Amino acid sequence: MNILKTGIVGAGKVAPTHATALKALPESQLAGICSQSFDSARTLAAHYNVPAYHSVEDMIVGGGVQAVLITTPHPAHAAPALQAMALGAHVMIEKPLASSLEDCDAMIAAAQKNNVKLAMISQRRLYAPSQRIKRAIEAGKLGRLILGTVTMFGWRSREYYESDPWRGTWTGEGGGVLVNQAPHQLDLLQWFMGDIDELYGCWSNLNHPYIEVEDTALAIIRFRNGALGNILVSNSQNPALYCKVSVHGSNGASVSVQTDGGAMFIAGMSTVTDPPINDVWTLPGEADMLPQWQAEDRDFFQKVDTTQYYHQLQIQDFLQSILEDRPPIVTGEEGRKTVEIFTAIYRSQRDRRPVKFPLMPEAVSGLDG
Repeated sequence: MNILKTGIVGAGKVAPTHATALKALPESQLAGICSQSFDSARTLAAHYNVPAYHSVEDMIVGGGVQAVLITTPHPAHAAPALQAMALGAHVMIEKPLASSLEDCDAMIAAAQKNNVKLAMISQRRLYAPSQRIKRAIEAGKLGRLILGTVTMFGWRSREYYESDPWRGTWTGEGGGVLVNQAPHQLDLLQWFMGDIDELYGCWSNLNHPYIEVEDTALAIIRFRNGALGNILVSNSQNPALYCKVSVHGSNGASVSVQTDGGAMFIAGMSTVTDPPINDVWTLPGEADMLPQWQAEDRDFFQKVDTTQYYHQLQIQDFLQSILEDRPPIVTGEEGRKTVEIFTAIYRSQRDRRPVKFPLMPEAVSGLDG
């Protein structure tokens, strides 16, 4: 089997998840870590017995790294990605792809220009309950899709926001619940339902006065296929309750995945507490399968580290996509769709009107999330 020399940009809380995967995968030889803070890079690199580098260029040119995983804060995704791709390296980025459409488009263009792969982490697509929904949709078991919803009732404490100086700020994080906690569910919604035609949204900071960004956001959606949709995401419920993505069909059937339940996962600070499950399944002839599937998913949850397992699975697909010269599971173009959704909500609140898709970048900085 061919092996790729891999590296990581960013040494924050989620970086060990990526490093552990790259160290374990047969397609990978973890060959370096770099970070804006060389001390942080050196500490993490020492743990995995690999070199630390001062820059992306040093790691790729000096260390021979061929594929880079970027785990920096969201507004800092584009710069190292563009550097890496200009040097011929393939790039995978932690969600979201970026905090602005301008950065997304620059990275997508760079990948095309340099003939390299660009991928985004969205590992909840690989959950068994998510896969069941996608297969049911593709098989036409819901008839025509008529309604899709995201419901997230989560919680983030003051301690969480104070754990890193960039959290809860427009310049450092790029946004709030929409940019940091909700991208997985926004990705699933558009993956299930298809492209959006129009969105009307609003956001607010309800009970986190010590941060700049939103802790709650809502949107009403009309999809291009005629279906309707709704997004309600919030970090204002203590204790956290659940995150769910639901799809309803013209034949009256409904399917849903609870991607997260109970305390919300925080990279480097907590673990996943509840298994992902299908919480609703009313397809004709299949409704009685729900208890069995839930039991299987709960049993599998006990056997693996959910965060590590699914990250590693998607990172492996990314490396295999390079070796096999095929698209990764979640391409840069797919990642842009999530950024398009939260950008539309920000613009809709600003302009007090619905926003038509597709969205293009705006010239004035800060208006795209």
